Order: sequence, then C-alpha cells, then structure tokens
Amino acid sequence: MNPISTLIEKLNSQNLWYKTLELKRNEYLKVKGSIDTNLYLVEKGALRIFVLDDFEEHTIRFGYQNNLIAALDSFLSEKPSDLYIQALKHTSLKVMDKSTYMNFVSESTENTKMWQLILENFALQQMERERDILTTSPIERYHRVLKRSPQLFQEIPNKYIASYLRMTPETLSRIKKS
Repeated sequence: MNPISTLIEKLNSQNLWYKTLELKRNEYLKVKGSIDTNLYLVEKGALRIFVLDDFEEHTIRFGYQNNLIAALDSFLSEKPSDLYIQALKHTSLKVMDKSTYMNFVSESTENTKMWQLILENFALQQMERERDILTTSPIERYHRVLKRSPQLFQEIPNKYIASYLRMTPETLSRIKKS
C-alpha cells in the first residue's frame, strides 16, 4: 500500500487536523520569505508550489485531492522559504501543525518508519525529476509524467504543467497533439 495513503488514513482516524482552510482561485497559502510549518491535506481543489526568479515562475510540485502538501524546507527547518504555494482553483485544506504531526510520528516505531519512508521516497522522486530535467527530451519528460501522474492532466492547467516540465506551453501543446 502507498505509505502516503496509509499516513492520511491514520491521521484522519485520529482526527489530528485542527482546522479547515478555504482558498479561492489564485489565492496564496504561502509566499516567499514566510515560515510555514503546517502540513496540509487537500480535500478538494489543486495547488502548485513554485519559485520565482527574476524572469519567470518555476513550478516544482502540485497537490490535488487526497494529497499532502507542505513547504517542506520550511516545515523541516522552521526557517523562511523561497517557495510560494498557490491555489489553482477553489481549494479546501485540512491543517495540522508540526508539533502535532511530530508527536504522531514519535508515537510508534511504525509511524516513525512510515515518515522516514515518505521522506526517502520524496528525495528519490526529486532526484529523478532533476535527472529528467537535465538529461531527457521534453517528449520523454511528458511521457514519464503522464505515466506516473495521469490525474495531473485532468486537474492542472497546461501552462503550469509546461512550467513543471521545463518547456513552453506551445511545446507542451505540440507534444500532446503528436
């Protein structure tokens, strides 16, 4: 079973979420320079995590229904982050603070192992993504993401998928048509 699905089930069964947050389309959950040590469960809607340089936005991750999302760098370090998290449509989130989550993790060896496995999987996914961006063609990146996350193409506008795949929206459109 997927460790994130198992984690969500356990968190829900213990009712550890302390509030629900509603975001309108294009509203920000987090902006650059802020500290955010919360963990969020997307109940409905979609979000993107991105960074901004002098010229453009670079989408690095998405979250949609039944996904956990966090500004992981800020969550782990408790320091300001360069990340933005923005709702792409009306989004409803359950919120849990870090201390509640870390208490849950330390409750049992099983919870600790599950958290470690999730972090390891995340690190491996990030390494795979970096390798893809550096060494594969836009077509190969598109097909890999389509195979891994087909729901992405139903939930997320093409311009953000293109940013995530490090290509222009026009290139993505041509690839999808071919």
